[in-house]
Amino acid sequence: MKTLIIGASKNPERYSYKAADKLISHGHEIELLGLRADTIFGKVIDTEKKQHTDIDTVTLYVGPQRQPEYYDYIISLKPRRVIFNPGTENEEFYEILKKNNIESEVACTLVLLATGQY
Repeated sequence: MKTLIIGASKNPERYSYKAADKLISHGHEIELLGLRADTIFGKVIDTEKKQHTDIDTVTLYVGPQRQPEYYDYIISLKPRRVIFNPGTENEEFYEILKKNNIESEVACTLVLLATGQY
């Protein structure tokens, strides 16, 4: 199963970039969605919301003010869980996910990976 990183960036200073690097080094497959098309770690950063059928986890790196445009898309992917990284917390979206039987986890993807909890 794959992880979709929303808010992907080619900037090595960004946490989304660091998460992509760590997910790959821990053997996880990733898909990337960002504002600018690019390639990192041999993977394309898509700018369009592609319909994936095998997303287990969505990890968010976009703030709550920009998340509403992703609500329907994320729900359509039917992931098992959505990880809200620091700064992305969103009560409204937790409720929407809960109604759609999708787990929401307020955590840091990097910490989860580092501590073997991913």
